[in-house]
Amino acid sequence: MTGVSHASAPLAVRMRPRTLDELVGQSQLRAPGSPLRRLVEGDQPMSLLLWGPPGTGKTTIASILSQQTDRRFVEVSAVAAGVKEVRAAIDAARRELARGGSETVLFVDEVHRFTKAQQDALLPGVENRWVTLVAATTENPFFSVISPLLSRSLLLRLESLTDDDVRSVVAAALVDERGLAGEVGLDDAALDHLVRLAGGDARRSLTYLEAAAGAARDQGLDTIDLETAETAVDQAAVRYDRQGDQHYDVTSAFIKSVRGSDADAALHYLARMMEAGEDPRFIARRLVILASEDIGLADPTALTTAVAAAQAVQLIGMPEARLNLAQATIALAVAPKSNAVTTAIDAASADVRAGRIGGVPAHLRDAHYSGAKGLGHGRAYKYSHDEPYGIAEQQYAPDAVVDAAYYRPTALGAESAVKERWERIRRIVRGG
Repeated sequence: MTGVSHASAPLAVRMRPRTLDELVGQSQLRAPGSPLRRLVEGDQPMSLLLWGPPGTGKTTIASILSQQTDRRFVEVSAVAAGVKEVRAAIDAARRELARGGSETVLFVDEVHRFTKAQQDALLPGVENRWVTLVAATTENPFFSVISPLLSRSLLLRLESLTDDDVRSVVAAALVDERGLAGEVGLDDAALDHLVRLAGGDARRSLTYLEAAAGAARDQGLDTIDLETAETAVDQAAVRYDRQGDQHYDVTSAFIKSVRGSDADAALHYLARMMEAGEDPRFIARRLVILASEDIGLADPTALTTAVAAAQAVQLIGMPEARLNLAQATIALAVAPKSNAVTTAIDAASADVRAGRIGGVPAHLRDAHYSGAKGLGHGRAYKYSHDEPYGIAEQQYAPDAVVDAAYYRPTALGAESAVKERWERIRRIVRGG
């Protein structure tokens, strides 16, 4: 790419990896014998579809592919380009091939923003191998990319970078000649803050580092401290100490606020986590757990809401997914609460760990294999659908726990109706 190493280019551009070995993270893609490594090192004509969060290396992989295989690199943004621009890029690549020139890597960023007609315009270039298409998307391609393009491309899934990955990116940029070349240092608190704000996005971490380095130089500082870093990236001063105590404190306060039904407090902590660059998938997972742990059958829709929010985070990504997380947070905060599901499985697990197991009653054992009936398996079993109310009076639990009462529903929310029904069912089943 023209001007990649030029001093005036953004730090994230100057520090873009030049080989697969320089790429940080994505070990599953860089492993010996992996499809991507075979594609780059074997110079195979194959189109790629890269699916992953921002800042995980999608553009970088396209650039590496073009550089290491001596192909022309042409970038088209789905935000600005239309069918005309796509066809022009493919026609230019075809003419280059016709006169014996270099093959072309056509990089299409945010391909999910293309309409079906625009994606259709890519097919001739892919089918005839006039271009090596590398299309990048942050959204699930099975929903956002047309099937013919999917079937003709190698789909590679990129994962968010870990905090350690981002630290190594920042550390390299501080000393590399293409980066800051040791002109300024970075203290531990500032490093932790930049890593937290980056949220697994390498490009964002370098953008923040560049801004902080500029601010430090303007103040005559030779080391970037936390205050300079916070001011430079123009973020609220959400402080996370080196051991991560504040991170865990805010997360704990968030969960306890939802559990405590204070939607306003929960939204405050949600906003703090998001502004600090917390991984939205982490937040979504905590809400999914809470939906069963603290709400359960008091509102059976809570789990559906939380899972839908988690899927939306995966499908849409930030910053839009903040709306899905906020909706789920409010819904779970105002929902009636019950921990009966939690106490039920905990009590059952405690009995199992204590050895209170026992044999499965003979009438419940599998009776389908040869000889089973001779062992008494299935004999005297009552088929529930033949019984009044569809409930049979018979023993289901092993003798060791025949009187156990694990599930104790509350009278809160929708669980009050479940409580009434469960009490009636239990009396019938147990012969009460």
